[in-house]
Amino acid sequence: MDLRIFTEPQQGASYETLLTVARTAEDLGVFSAFFRSDHYLRMGDATGLPGPTDAWITLAGLARDTRTIRLGTLMTAATFRLPGVTAIQVAQVDAMSGGRVEFGLGAGWYGEEHTAYGIPFPKERFGRLEEQLAIITGLWNTKLGDTFDFAGQYYTLTDSPALPKPAQERIPVLVGGHGPSRTPALAARFADEFNLPFASVEDTAAQFGRVRAAVERAGRPGDALVYSNALVACVGRDDAEVARRAAAIGRDADELRANGLAGTPDEVVEKIGRYAAVGSARIYLQILDLDDLDHLELIAARVAPQLG
Repeated sequence: MDLRIFTEPQQGASYETLLTVARTAEDLGVFSAFFRSDHYLRMGDATGLPGPTDAWITLAGLARDTRTIRLGTLMTAATFRLPGVTAIQVAQVDAMSGGRVEFGLGAGWYGEEHTAYGIPFPKERFGRLEEQLAIITGLWNTKLGDTFDFAGQYYTLTDSPALPKPAQERIPVLVGGHGPSRTPALAARFADEFNLPFASVEDTAAQFGRVRAAVERAGRPGDALVYSNALVACVGRDDAEVARRAAAIGRDADELRANGLAGTPDEVVEKIGRYAAVGSARIYLQILDLDDLDHLELIAARVAPQLG
């Protein structure tokens, strides 16, 4: 099982805090990647201070300030950026990192953050997401010296030089979500990884099955994709420490045990095993208290070694 760190900086984090978490994850040696959300407005009761950080500006900094850990988004919001600009930004950050970027793209869903920062929030977002995936991957895959054209309902590109190219031959593309039909079809067409956030083992099994079927209908092997989950993490050496960590993020320990990865290391290992049994090969651990570096150290010392 591959473990990754997933952060939610809109809840309140400076670049320096994110860098500390990323470097800690890198130095611990058991987390393969540092991912972050792409949001501009806090959710719930968090203060959000000192204010939002942009996902791709953050990752550009981390590309230069880290050495080996992979970097990505769950998920870049298609509503925030034009696809040609996104292709340039991500390719540049990939080059800056020496080829360590992974690219998750989603339709965008949080209307309030669009209103707060004057970002258009179109009603039809899924069609825009589909066109963005086609354009971004098309630009990256265009041979040097050739041009790229695209004529869609929402975007048109004419005689694009399709530059710059990423450092990697292929940047891994992540598609995710709970949609029962259009989402699996989109993953089958574009994705290297399918991610299901905050879902039960039972719902994970059902959605992975739908995605595998869509992938096979598209003419690819069902196991051509990496299948992954994102789940909130709250691990403690004992029940008291679990309760303390749950309280620190404004959650109830029993609720987190039911809906996330919470409990003692042995409890968390057992639950991860249940996700592995239905096909999950990668877990993104949503870490909400970014000042609690001991939490990462505990997971690295007591959970990761049991996963093989």
